[in-house]
Amino acid sequence: MSEIILTDANFDAEVLKSATPVLVDFWAPWCGPCQVQGPIVEGLAGEMSSVKIGKLNVDENPAIAQRYNIMSIPTLMIFKGGQVAEQLVGVTQKAKLKEKLSALS
Repeated sequence: MSEIILTDANFDAEVLKSATPVLVDFWAPWCGPCQVQGPIVEGLAGEMSSVKIGKLNVDENPAIAQRYNIMSIPTLMIFKGGQVAEQLVGVTQKAKLKEKLSALS
């Protein structure tokens, strides 16, 4: 499954109402660690068909970032059933993400 570009407008429909778990990468283009995390998340999108994977630019979509109190980026949140099931702050390696996602899907 390819990754989805999330926005303030589509977040609720794509994430909170999703029938499958969703990994959301909260990031910004100026953030160095986000540039490291991005390809890891993109790689997962191609490997894990049982989960939805999306990216949300916190500069362009501040309402959702504020709703979830995103203070540091990258922050990864895994949603299941419309609720935050897991939150990871900082660069997270692919193996750890796969483990967390597999446990929820």
